Amino acid sequence: MSALLPAIQSDTSFVAGSGAWQPVKAALEQLSASRAAQGITAGNTSAFVLALKQPIFAALQKELQSDTQAMVQAISEVTGLVDAMAQWTVDAYQRTREQLIARQQEELLELSTPVIKLWDGILAVPMIGTLDSNRTQLVMETLLQRIVETEAELAIIDITGVPTVDTLVAQHLLKTVTAIRLMGADCIISGIRPQIAQTIVHLGIDLQSVTSKATLADALALAMKRRGYTFTKTARQV
Repeated sequence: MSALLPAIQSDTSFVAGSGAWQPVKAALEQLSASRAAQGITAGNTSAFVLALKQPIFAALQKELQSDTQAMVQAISEVTGLVDAMAQWTVDAYQRTREQLIARQQEELLELSTPVIKLWDGILAVPMIGTLDSNRTQLVMETLLQRIVETEAELAIIDITGVPTVDTLVAQHLLKTVTAIRLMGADCIISGIRPQIAQTIVHLGIDLQSVTSKATLADALALAMKRRGYTFTKTARQV
């Protein structure tokens, strides 16, 4: 590593964070990020850095073979330095992995909460999976933005794919409905299965102010009716 020799010659501590060691630390962080992106483990990345010991020890033994005490001292110092570099690499690797996971979670949240235009003035958000505070906030922001962009008057939140509804989930839904209404639009919640309806009743959650339907189809039919659309079934032509 080209930055290592000047840092060692500076006679400053790696742990102390001297400016002379910044290029080395930056190189180690880059190494960690690259190997983390490739899926290489933190242990293998640390071992890669620890492998520096062998050639350095060999060079010290050759250089200081006539001075055993100096050689032992130098090997001890190199051991501490390389160990500190390996630990720095592991820490940097962990930070990179956490950033990757956080970014992937954000992308998954965006993919799992699409806002779909069903009809002129009607939007729908099919919810799948657990509904928590972060996801509710994302749904609210995305849906409100789409309401502004499309000038929609109705939004359908479909919770068919939400496994359970508890007090916290119900509060999240009520907050979203309130925000939608503040934007001048109305909201219908669909996907209220019998089990969810019983749970809501047992928990004493008041959703009377919110229009709800059992299926997305029923919610869409109601939304179309509110928008003034009527449909007539015609006989099939053979």
